[in-house]
Amino acid sequence: MSLSSPSTSLPASPATAPAPASAPTQADLLDFVRRAAADAELLASLPLDPEDRTWVRLAGPGGSEAWLIGWPPGTGTGWHDHAESVGAFLTASGELKENALAARLPTDGWKTLELTEGVDRERRMPAGQGRAFGRHHVHEVLNESPDRHAISVHAYYPPLPRIRRYSRSGQVLRLEQVERPEDWQ
Repeated sequence: MSLSSPSTSLPASPATAPAPASAPTQADLLDFVRRAAADAELLASLPLDPEDRTWVRLAGPGGSEAWLIGWPPGTGTGWHDHAESVGAFLTASGELKENALAARLPTDGWKTLELTEGVDRERRMPAGQGRAFGRHHVHEVLNESPDRHAISVHAYYPPLPRIRRYSRSGQVLRLEQVERPEDWQ
């Protein structure tokens, strides 16, 4: 994720279980984000900024990458994917909205795609709701509240090798940028 505030690493909270013996599944990641989101002390440790997203890196299960993220009113990620990583996220407080594409996109070799009708999906995710997703999942996450922060927990495995950022105009999706871990860590 391209975030605009400095990060701090924290160990996984006491509410998290030991890492699984093998690579974590989407279900393992969703279980982790649920437990972390229920940890009031962990949530209270996140500094909130009135204008920019803030985050704290967490130790996820089985070598996964995990983040606690604060979303000021009116902020969002823009359209992006997490490349080869599977993931999960859950709203811990406030409400987030996810816009996603229900279509598998080519992974490489394109700059512009015209999307077919009916590929858009929208989910409202109030506190306590989350979801897991597979590789190459294209979405944007938004805090549409005019006056309330949201907090969420995210986990990805394998740790994010890259994030592809897109712009969207109607049914046209354009690849704008490819970020690598050094761009957001």
